[in-house]
Amino acid sequence: MSTTDKPLVNRVAQSGLITLKLEDHYPQAEMVTFDLKDYLFKELILKEKDFRADLKAHDWSQYQDKIVLINCSTDAIIPVWAYMLVASHAAPYAAEVFQGSQEEYLLAHYRSVIDAIDPSEYEDARLVIKGCSDLDVPLTAYVMITDKLRPVARSIMFGEPCSTVPIYKKPIRRK
Repeated sequence: MSTTDKPLVNRVAQSGLITLKLEDHYPQAEMVTFDLKDYLFKELILKEKDFRADLKAHDWSQYQDKIVLINCSTDAIIPVWAYMLVASHAAPYAAEVFQGSQEEYLLAHYRSVIDAIDPSEYEDARLVIKGCSDLDVPLTAYVMITDKLRPVARSIMFGEPCSTVPIYKKPIRRK
């Protein structure tokens, strides 16, 4: 039998590697920013009466099923209740309401996703943390998943199953 007659064998599929794709956990909903700056007098002062009237008149339906990120892009002192008031208006429409930037939201989101992982499911597993994502997965998420699974995994690699960078390998215990 020549080499061209041999059946192709997918060694990656037979390797027992488990591939974890952090981009699979990227938020599906669109993220939109609600900037309090637009509601400040001279971009400095929040006038409660005007602010409440503006929020009441605002079209909140535009946030239907979206992730609303509440922040203020100016260096104004905003009372805590103002963020709470925006959240109470947005919540009936939004998929989620968060105070902070998109980067801060993604960090919190991935912390929640990774915290929910049961490490015992990866006991003695050979893991590949997939890289080269088209989505903006925060670098911190890769650090968090490594920290979470290193105590239980046999090995952790980064990249693609056919081309990985070794990250961690459990030491062999000699008797």
